[in-house]
Amino acid sequence: MDARLTAFQRLLDIMDELRAKCPWDMKQTMESLRYLTLEEVYELSDAIVENDTNEVKKELGDVMLHLVFYAKIASETKQFDITDVLNSICDKLVHRHPHIYAGLEISGEEEVKANWEKLKLKEGKKSVLQGVPKSLPAMVKAIRIQEKARGVGFDWDNKEQVWQKVQEELAEFQHELDNNDSKKAKEEFGDLLFSLINYSRFIDINPEDALEKTNKKFIKRFQFMEKELLKENKAMDEMSLSELDVYWNKAKTI
Repeated sequence: MDARLTAFQRLLDIMDELRAKCPWDMKQTMESLRYLTLEEVYELSDAIVENDTNEVKKELGDVMLHLVFYAKIASETKQFDITDVLNSICDKLVHRHPHIYAGLEISGEEEVKANWEKLKLKEGKKSVLQGVPKSLPAMVKAIRIQEKARGVGFDWDNKEQVWQKVQEELAEFQHELDNNDSKKAKEEFGDLLFSLINYSRFIDINPEDALEKTNKKFIKRFQFMEKELLKENKAMDEMSLSELDVYWNKAKTI
C-alpha cells in the first residue's frame, strides 16, 4: 500500500480508538473543538512566518487531527464521514479546474481566479463575497474581499490610481481629525487602511506578512531595551522619551 495511505489509515484507526476509549476525546463536540482548531491554525501560521519547517510539519499534523476529528464526530450521527469529506473536495477541485480536467483554454493565473469565482456563482452563490468568513481578522478579510472583487473584474487599472485613492483617503481622515469628529475619523481611518491594503496588492506586498514582520521587529527591539535597562537597574516608566530613545537607537543596530 502507498505509504501515504498507510499513514492516513493509521490516523483514522487511532481516532476511532481515542473516541471509543479516551475520556477527553469521547467528550469533545464540534463546538468544543472549534476554538482549539483556531489556535492550531494560528500556531501553523506562526511556524510558517518563522520559516520553521519542522514546526510546520508538527502543526500540520495537529490540524490534520482536527479535520479527522470533526469527520469522526459527524459520522457518529450519520451526517457525513471522512470519505464524504474527501470526495467532496475532490469533486469541487475537478469542477473548478476545467482548464485541467475539461479542456478549457486559459491565458494565465488571473483568468484561473476569475473563472473560479464565476463557477462559484453558477453553483448557487449569490455573491462573490459570500465565501469570505465573517470571523476572519479584519486585515485578512480585506485582502480576501479585494481579491474576490478583482476576480470578477471590479478593480483599479493600475497602482497609480490606487495610490491616488490612498492620498484621498488620508486627506479625508485628516479633515475629520481637524473637525474633532471621532466617529467619522474612525470611519475614514478604516477607509485609509482598506485603500493601503488595496495598494499593497498592486506592488506585490502581503500586508499581513509586512505588519507581522514589523510586530516581530518591534518586540525584538523593545525586549532588548528591557534587558539593557534591567542591567543598569533603571525603570522604563521613570525615564523620559529622549532617554529611552538612546536605548531604542541602540536596539536598532542589533
